[in-house]
Amino acid sequence: MCKLCWTVKLKQALNPGQRIAILGVGHELRGDDAAGVLVARELHTALPAHDNLLIIEAGPLPENHTGALRRFAPDVVVLVDAALMQAEAGAVNWIDWRIIAGGGPSTHTLPLHVFARYVEDEFGCTVHIIGIQPENNALLAELSEPVQMAVQSVVGEIVNWMGTPPV
Repeated sequence: MCKLCWTVKLKQALNPGQRIAILGVGHELRGDDAAGVLVARELHTALPAHDNLLIIEAGPLPENHTGALRRFAPDVVVLVDAALMQAEAGAVNWIDWRIIAGGGPSTHTLPLHVFARYVEDEFGCTVHIIGIQPENNALLAELSEPVQMAVQSVVGEIVNWMGTPPV
């Protein structure tokens, strides 16, 4: 598996001038499942605020943030979440939400593919998922080192790609 293929997909999916929403999804009390939330939190600090970017720490209920998405009117929504991909802990992958329909267990109330379909249909935008392979999603587990490194990698790539606000 190409370790940086997801970065190529990221750069292909995001274009200057688009309205981009990034939602960090996951449960902070379940160890590595917090990866998406931590990515969003660090992006809040690392990226300059501008009109074409919305970052949301969505937690385990991304559907609770559809009002903010509606007001923002994104062209692209990127969901960042821990994902069981049968890879080594900390692996990052670009996931087509259409292929996870009917997938396995989830820590979310609404399965992510259902949320993605709703967002695309309702807001006329494109939805993508960046998945981070967890090592341990046990209740009250600490964030593992491989997942912490993956969070830093995802944040770094997004900041490098989107770091400067459009003029």
